[in-house]
Amino acid sequence: MSDLLRFFETIIQWFINYVDEPLWSIVIVMLLGVGLFFTLSTGFVQLRLFPQSLREMWFGRAAAENALTPFQAFATGLASRVGVGNVSGVATAIALGGPGAVFWMWLAAFLGMSSAFAESSLAQLFKIKDQDGTYRGGPAYYISMGLKSRCMAAAFAVSLIFTFGFAFNAVQANSIVEATHNAWKWDGHYVGIALVGLTAIMIFGGVKRIGVVSARIVPVMALFYLLTAAIILGMNIEKLPSVFQLILTNAFDFSAMAGGMFGAIFSKSMLMGIKRGLFSNEAGMGSAPNAAATAEVKHPVNQGLIQMLGVFVDTMMVCTCTAIIILLSDNYGGENLQSISLTQNALRYHIGEFGIHFLAFILLLFAFSSIIGNYAYAESNIRFLKNRVWSVFLFRLVVLFFVYFGAVNSGSIVWAFADTVMGSMAFINLIALIALSPLVWLLLKDFQKQLKAGKTPEFKVENYPELQKRGIDPRLWK
Repeated sequence: MSDLLRFFETIIQWFINYVDEPLWSIVIVMLLGVGLFFTLSTGFVQLRLFPQSLREMWFGRAAAENALTPFQAFATGLASRVGVGNVSGVATAIALGGPGAVFWMWLAAFLGMSSAFAESSLAQLFKIKDQDGTYRGGPAYYISMGLKSRCMAAAFAVSLIFTFGFAFNAVQANSIVEATHNAWKWDGHYVGIALVGLTAIMIFGGVKRIGVVSARIVPVMALFYLLTAAIILGMNIEKLPSVFQLILTNAFDFSAMAGGMFGAIFSKSMLMGIKRGLFSNEAGMGSAPNAAATAEVKHPVNQGLIQMLGVFVDTMMVCTCTAIIILLSDNYGGENLQSISLTQNALRYHIGEFGIHFLAFILLLFAFSSIIGNYAYAESNIRFLKNRVWSVFLFRLVVLFFVYFGAVNSGSIVWAFADTVMGSMAFINLIALIALSPLVWLLLKDFQKQLKAGKTPEFKVENYPELQKRGIDPRLWK
């Protein structure tokens, strides 16, 4: 096992050294550009239809036979969004990019809400139905059917499998090990073995079980974390104006520049904020659409609005709470702490030693729900490439290996690996979103027209013969 681990470490390190910097020089421009493009072309959909997104999420809780409800799909999306990115990722962004990284997280999330709306609406439009009645979909499907490019779709599917099935799950396991070691001195080797066992139980239960479990765990864990943050904010409310001033002032400090071909334009604060923001809310990356496609809704825009809401909850609420907790502690730059250790140290500053143990427990829930949510995304793309029992079984074994890999390796190599592969995934998806943007506008126009007429929007594909030529199953939208 040790030889196999060293072999993978060598390959991953080579990949990071030669791919990460040039790739992110392009992706950072694309993320902001595509988000701005959809924000303007949809007339600021993230503002205009935000109240409607809340209604869609609430009324989407009704049971759906043989499919995830809109609420369960939303929770599965949050299972991957609300997790290590909100706790460990925010801390890493602040440690490496300074307080200003939080502003760039906000900006990327605001623009990304429109990208999330677009990609999840498309995922619903191009979803397919399996023989057992469950739905599958996502960027691999809307690229293959919408753009008629099997090669590009396969490239995205492989990229997502590496990102969510392997790299992100390694990050989750690594953060669990760090948090539990800080709190209870648990040995990483044994924690890794336990995580492998628990993950195996979940992923062999199927995507339906993942949705049900996520729908129960995610709201509870998010509530406990937000309540703790609210108490800390209430205790320090007079300091909040100075914290926001610090964030805004530091956001435009370009003294520490990023590397790469655009290093003269982007600061380290901007780069880290956008990188960690993408890891956390995934807007435009192409991951959440895989969960969005599994829901049963009357109109594709229904789920687009729900996933758009997920970005807001993730970054504007949960990530902001973590950032303020850290910045209120006055020790975010003084002890050379990064990742989950920085957040735990901040909680100890506010509520004593209990804070370290509390966060370790919460992170167990955050990270484990993220692991099963990540797996759900990756399995859909394995089935897109090779929907055979043996291929899914083999994939599950590799996922379990990377859970252990993350548990026993250093955080620096695990996070760097995640950054690199998620950049490649976002690159492919963003190109597809621009190419398919006319369909996003068509769906939005159809939805708003019915809404304005006082109807409950229902999408009927027979009204758009040109869509049927793209391989959309008319039986799903009649």
